[in-house]
Amino acid sequence: MSNSPDFVNHCLELLAPLGAVRARRMFGGHGLYVDELFIAIVASERLFLKVDEVSRSAFEAAGCGPFTYATKQGETGVMSYFNAPDEAIESPMLMQPWARLALAAALRARSAMASKTLAAAAKKAARKVAKKVAKTVAKKAARPARTPS
Repeated sequence: MSNSPDFVNHCLELLAPLGAVRARRMFGGHGLYVDELFIAIVASERLFLKVDEVSRSAFEAAGCGPFTYATKQGETGVMSYFNAPDEAIESPMLMQPWARLALAAALRARSAMASKTLAAAAKKAARKVAKKVAKTVAKKAARPARTPS
């Protein structure tokens, strides 16, 4: 799964028009980030771009396949990354539509993750408030009733 430095640099050049791009080594390959968004994987001298339910059909129509890997249990794992079309590897101009689809998918994924985090935080806060209210109600119920004099 190793990559030549030349191929990784070529992939960085292909994605450079999108913004600040960098590569980070991971699991024998490289992760590619644009403005700190993880949008691509370079593995075995192939570029895989981020897809989601919105963009997957465009990659499938172009004959692209998913990034797969062998799990510890001997099964095949599939990730939400598809290989870039062969012709798109030739130039940054041909890569742009595909790279923009990957960037949009990464933005949608980040937005969905932020929404889940906010929902979890709100749920936790609501439980905390409910617990405090229940405790206060229980204290008031345990007090002896006052009788007017």
